[in-house]
Parts: sequence; structure tokens; C-alpha cells
Amino acid sequence: MATKVKAAKAGTTGRAAHPRAGRGAGKAVSGFKGSAKHTAVVVEEARRAGLLAGERTEHVSFRAPKALLEAAQRETGIMSPTELGILALATLAQPDPAVEYLKKSYGVLGTDHKLEI
Repeated sequence: MATKVKAAKAGTTGRAAHPRAGRGAGKAVSGFKGSAKHTAVVVEEARRAGLLAGERTEHVSFRAPKALLEAAQRETGIMSPTELGILALATLAQPDPAVEYLKKSYGVLGTDHKLEI
């Protein structure tokens, strides 16, 4: 079945507009309504770090197993693949404070700690 593509607006590059182009363009990331508190925290931390500022200019496209996508949607409550992808990237882009603590404290015990052998 063929999909009709709207003609490009005057003053654009002359390429035909994608049927979904502009849908949500310039909109702040606010569609995160997952039940997990972690989801909101990750997005807020990414926003504070400036990772969500500016326009969405980069295009990311990949294929994923359906079961993985559905599990992520169930876990987060996010149905939009775009918003889900942004959450995944925000999660990967920020350091985990627990990891830093574990790295610093690795092999260090308190002065009064005694190992029983």
C-alpha cells in the first residue's frame, strides 16, 4: 500500500516532507509517565546536565527484538519508541554514583574491622 507524502513547504530544501515530520518537533521531553520513579529521576538528571537541551537534530534508527521493546514499554510505561530511546540514551550517558563509590571504596575496610579466618 503506497503512502502519500506531502509536498515540501516553500523555502525548504525541496525534499518531500516525511509524513510524520515535525510531529513533536521542538517539544520538550515530557512524555515520560512511567510508573518507575527511576524513569523520572533519569530524565530530570539528563535535563539538569543539559543533555536534553536544544532541538532534536540527530537521527537514530535501529531494529530491536519485539520482546525487548515490549518489555521496556511495560517497565517504563512509555509507548513512544522515540521517547523510550531518549530514556535509554539518557541512562547510558550519565555516570552511576554507586559505581564511583564502589570504585573508591574497593578493598578498603574500616580501621576497627577484623577479618575472621
